Amino acid sequence: MGWLQDAIRHSAMRTATTVVDAEAALPGRADPVPVAPANIVTGNPMVPPFPEGHETIVLGMGCFWGAEKILWQLDGVWTTAAGYAGGWTPNPTYEETCTGASGHTEAVLVVFDPQVLPVEKLLATFFEWHDPTQGMRQGNDMGTQYRSAVFTTTPEQLEVARRIAEGYQKELDAAGYGPLTTEIGELGEVRSGTFYYAEDYHQQYLVKNPGGYDCHVRSGVACPI
Repeated sequence: MGWLQDAIRHSAMRTATTVVDAEAALPGRADPVPVAPANIVTGNPMVPPFPEGHETIVLGMGCFWGAEKILWQLDGVWTTAAGYAGGWTPNPTYEETCTGASGHTEAVLVVFDPQVLPVEKLLATFFEWHDPTQGMRQGNDMGTQYRSAVFTTTPEQLEVARRIAEGYQKELDAAGYGPLTTEIGELGEVRSGTFYYAEDYHQQYLVKNPGGYDCHVRSGVACPI
């Protein structure tokens, strides 16, 4: 009956409001999922090495299908990839992440040229294109796997992210919204410290499935930079 108890527990975690502890997280696996050679929109690779002078950042803003579409359209974005970040389970599957028992949130790896797209502008777009006050959900998508998150890869990005969030909170307060619930931290220091690529069918999903699900609720509040 162990499998049944696990299934019941994992089903209940789908709408969890607290990120699972390391001891309770799924064990995962040693081998990563295969990654396609290139992003089918940008034509550029989704895995390193990336061009000199470019930066990476990982953003969670609800379902990664719509989030990736928003981000790949920005001038200065070199490539994007859908995946899982901020949790414990190594190389999780989509099904595992959806249970909430991996601790990850659906996220997008963004590789960008800061000379064309300053991180301030990228983060303003991030905050404006979802509702970062909803806690462990976005719209009807419930659970820790849909939480808002900014996982930076440099101390400078982290400083900017915190500054932008502080300024945006003032705008949200003025508009009658509650506190930001966005998790902000350096990727390498958040739980497993790793961005894991999602399965190939999730990559650039809304190009492969033009009528596919695209959940994005927005506060409508502009983010100052």
